[in-house]
Amino acid sequence: MSTEKHTALYGWHLARGAKIVPFAGYAMPVQYEEGIVKEHLWTREHAGLFDVSHMGQVLVRGADVAASLERLLPVDLQGLAVGQQRYALLMNAQGGIDDDLMLTRRANDFYVVVNAACKDADFAKLQAGLPDCDVSWWQARALLALQGPEAVEVLAAIEPAVRDLTFMHGGEYTLLGIPCWVSRSGYTGEDGYEI
Repeated sequence: MSTEKHTALYGWHLARGAKIVPFAGYAMPVQYEEGIVKEHLWTREHAGLFDVSHMGQVLVRGADVAASLERLLPVDLQGLAVGQQRYALLMNAQGGIDDDLMLTRRANDFYVVVNAACKDADFAKLQAGLPDCDVSWWQARALLALQGPEAVEVLAAIEPAVRDLTFMHGGEYTLLGIPCWVSRSGYTGEDGYEI
């Protein structure tokens, strides 16, 4: 019996013929019938939607949350405006890199995305390193990445206001009646959003 976890979109992937492989404790789609090359080229020329719900989503709250995070991470966070995002490194005691993260300043907290393979260790390290903050999983939400040169047009057809987001900024939007946190960011090398 498999002990792999499933994202909220697992059934959707299966219904569309996805090839499922184990990754970081999850059963994840690696490709669809069209194949990886066609999917890659489509994303580079148009836009592709990726289920990245296996990644860790964390909320960090506290009286002086930016200063607390700065004691743990080598990054300037106190100067971030609400909605601004920053790439950061989670270091170990020897000065090496344990993981990379994305942090976004929200009105009363920081939203942090950590990599799937390291998320449990990252969460424990954040909790231990931020004793004056509330560090909690944001597990009840999926995480999607819409990436590619046409990503803006695709998402703006649903919510025109996302067109105004600039790179490394995020905000709250309602997409198809669902409240979402949307940022203009991603790891594909193309323009896009994380939802």
